[in-house]
Amino acid sequence: MSPDSFYGNVPRHLVAVDCIIFGFEDGKLKLLIIKRKVDPMEGAWSLVGGFVQEGESTDNAAIRVLRQTTGIQDIYMDQLQSYGDTDRDTGARVISIAYYALIRISEHDRLLANAHGAHWLSLHQIPELIFDHNKMLSDALTRLRDQAHFHPIGFELLPEKFTLPQLRNLYEEIYQRPLDKRNFRKKILAMDILEKLEEKDKSSSKKGAHLYRFDRLKYDALTQHGLVFEI
Repeated sequence: MSPDSFYGNVPRHLVAVDCIIFGFEDGKLKLLIIKRKVDPMEGAWSLVGGFVQEGESTDNAAIRVLRQTTGIQDIYMDQLQSYGDTDRDTGARVISIAYYALIRISEHDRLLANAHGAHWLSLHQIPELIFDHNKMLSDALTRLRDQAHFHPIGFELLPEKFTLPQLRNLYEEIYQRPLDKRNFRKKILAMDILEKLEEKDKSSSKKGAHLYRFDRLKYDALTQHGLVFEI
């Protein structure tokens, strides 16, 4: 039996997904945005998004949009919230489900992103975005900061091997404020969730800085014994 048999007189609305995609590069937290290719507001800056297709869940729609734009299959993402103001989209009545995603910029397909007109911009470079996309970005940053404070999601933005200064710099970018160098080092090492490597990063000094790796298995085991992650 057709759904119209049950809901024939109910208004129909379009459903979209919009993805707030964060990356970390050159010491800056960045956002992936595109130049919109269709009207309304063709040529304006926009988050990456698209409409939910028939037979597709909103989660799968977001995964598809992320894959098509970045070329990455396995991306950390989380649903943010829905945006349904009646006048939020000037083209039609569109309800959008927003997701925020964290990716390693070094792993994404730059040629594919360029084909979609996508650009990585640091937070202070973000222009006015279409519709309510600036609101989505603001909400996503608030969620990211809340989650990064109590969960190790920040490591999703770093390369597999990183230095403690790079890690501190990342959290300074997430929180948009400086962090005390000694306190940060003491706190993160006290959790015993990092593997210290023999390798060093000598890009900024002859002495170099030790490289570390996040030990996910150890973190998971320690949380079972009461470890509380907090930065």
